[in-house]
Amino acid sequence: MERRVVRRSQAFFSAPDGTRLFRRAWMPPMAQRALAVVHGFAEHSGRYDHVGAWFAAREFAVHAYDQRGHGRSDGTRGHVESFSHLLDDLESFLDVVRREHPELPLVLLGHSMGGLVTTALLAERKPDLLGAVVTGPPLELGRGVSRTKLRFARLLRGVAPTLRLRAGIDSSDLSRDAEVVKAYDDDPLVFRRASASLAAELLDTVARTAGAGVHVHVPMLLLHGEADRLCPPRGTRNFHGLLRGAGHRLRVYPKLRHEILNEPEQEQVFEDVLAWVQEREAES
Repeated sequence: MERRVVRRSQAFFSAPDGTRLFRRAWMPPMAQRALAVVHGFAEHSGRYDHVGAWFAAREFAVHAYDQRGHGRSDGTRGHVESFSHLLDDLESFLDVVRREHPELPLVLLGHSMGGLVTTALLAERKPDLLGAVVTGPPLELGRGVSRTKLRFARLLRGVAPTLRLRAGIDSSDLSRDAEVVKAYDDDPLVFRRASASLAAELLDTVARTAGAGVHVHVPMLLLHGEADRLCPPRGTRNFHGLLRGAGHRLRVYPKLRHEILNEPEQEQVFEDVLAWVQEREAES
C-alpha cells in the first residue's frame, strides 16, 4: 500500500547560520496531520524511509532532515560547535514543515540523539506541537561514561574540539534483524567517529536534560527497548516520572534493542505511535 500512495521528495533548507541542510518528505494524497522526524547520531534520514512510508500511508505528511554534519547535509562529519546549533536547526526545520502544512497539527518524533534534541527543545524552547515521540533517547549517562571521561571530553573540547574520537557503537546492539545491521554497516553515509566537541556537548546535554521533565509542557510518548545497551531505558523511565500534566505515556518493549523502529516488532511500535497521536487529536 505504501508504495502506491506515497509521493517522495527531496530538497534543502538553510539553518539560521546559513548551513545547508538536506530534507526529504513522504506525502499521501491527503494528509490529516504532519510528522517531523529527527534521526540519531552517525546516521541519516534515509534510514527512515520505511517509517515515512508507513505513516504517509496513514494520512501523515512526513518530513525528515539530516542533522548538520550528518547524511547529505553540510558541516564537518560528526562535529558540532554547540548543541544549541542542533536546536536552532530543528526549530528551522519545524518552521519549514509548518509553512508547508499551516493547517495541520504537528507531531515531532526523535530517535536516540534526535530524541535528546527533541527533549531538550521541549524543555528549553517550548515549541507549539500536538505532541512529541522519543524512541531510545539518551536520558542517562551509560555505565561506560564516568565523571573522568566527562571531564576529559570537556577538556578536549577546549583544546582540540575537532579531534576525532571513536564512537564505540557495536552495530549488533541496534537491532535483532541481521539485515538491518548489515545495511547499517554497509551504509556509506553512516560514520564511526565523533568530534571531541560533539561528544562533550552530548554529555553535557544529557546531564542537564535528564532532570528537565518538569519544564516540558507538550504531551510526550516515550518509547524504549528493554534490551537497549546503548541508551539505558532507566533514564527514560526516570524522565517520565518527572513529567507533569496530561497525555504523557511510557512504554518499554521487552527484548527490543536500541532501534525499536528497526526491530522485527516495528509495526507494533508504529501502531502504538498512531494510536497515541489519535488520542491527542481527540483531546485537542
